[in-house]
Amino acid sequence: MHGEYKVPGGKLVVVDLEVSDGQIHDFRLAGDFFVEPDETVHAIERAVNGASADSDGAALRTRIQNAIPEGAVLLGFSAEAVATTIRRALAQATSFTDYQWQLVVGPPLTPQQQMAADQVLTEEVGEGRRGPTLRIWEWERPAVVIGSFQSVKNEVDMENAAKYGFEVVRRISGGGAMFMEAGSVITYSLYAPAELVQGMSFAESYAFLDEWVIQGLKSLGIEASYQPLNDITSTKGKIGGAAQKRLGAGAVLHHVTMSYDMDGDRMVEVLRIGREKLSDKGVKSANKRVDPLKSQTGMPREQILDKLVSTFRGLNGLAEGSITPAEMARIDELVEQKFGTEEWLYRVP
Repeated sequence: MHGEYKVPGGKLVVVDLEVSDGQIHDFRLAGDFFVEPDETVHAIERAVNGASADSDGAALRTRIQNAIPEGAVLLGFSAEAVATTIRRALAQATSFTDYQWQLVVGPPLTPQQQMAADQVLTEEVGEGRRGPTLRIWEWERPAVVIGSFQSVKNEVDMENAAKYGFEVVRRISGGGAMFMEAGSVITYSLYAPAELVQGMSFAESYAFLDEWVIQGLKSLGIEASYQPLNDITSTKGKIGGAAQKRLGAGAVLHHVTMSYDMDGDRMVEVLRIGREKLSDKGVKSANKRVDPLKSQTGMPREQILDKLVSTFRGLNGLAEGSITPAEMARIDELVEQKFGTEEWLYRVP
């Protein structure tokens, strides 16, 4: 069995192993990491040989950590990263480059259609009718998107939302509310087979699935990093947040919204947002725009998007794609049956 894991912000860890009678043997560790002394690698290999193939990540991590010689230095990886790579090998996990990725840009959809598109395209990937896909959202009109488990009345001032023309919708993933205006944010979704994140914890999968965008932001001169559990941040403050949903069909939905240039005053009027949370979003006073991508790059939104997409393409390959007529029909059907209903929107009043 073979497994690979690119440590977010670190190096590639590669393992090869065999399993017989429920135990790991012939374990080999490799990668482009740095370690001193060299004997550390052999100590880790000896520790893993004989471990149960049913060991969870915590058990493997403890076994590896206890074997690392005192004073050893590991750069670009850790005992936890090796354990994750082993679990990925045992689960026969895949990597980004094992797939032919498709790019879907737009078309501009209604807020309700955006919610339905995430469910439909994830299900299509899970059923094998669509290849793994990166979708760039485009907005038809302003909206507030609340998390699957959020309360409408706690998160949104519905009177002000109506006053300013913001439609309120609920997505299928958890997390917090997103304030969307055309041209003010960059939002993308990844629809991937579950095998891509096999052997990872939820926390690890968040950082793993967004490693490419961190690289893209850095290429724009932004000192970007991932802040657990689900934030993309920089030395100048928060940039955006991620949310994730794993569907029973065998696929994972991972989507991210990053602020380009939002109206802080308007956001505070529409969202019931406290001063502490406002500060977390990079706004120290209401009289300010939330503009981390614009202020840190000085670039138009479209140019930033082009750079991020080219980063993904360079790392993983990316062919042009589109939403099919059959998928669009299913999206509209779900709007009528689910995402456009008050039962769904107010399922948590």
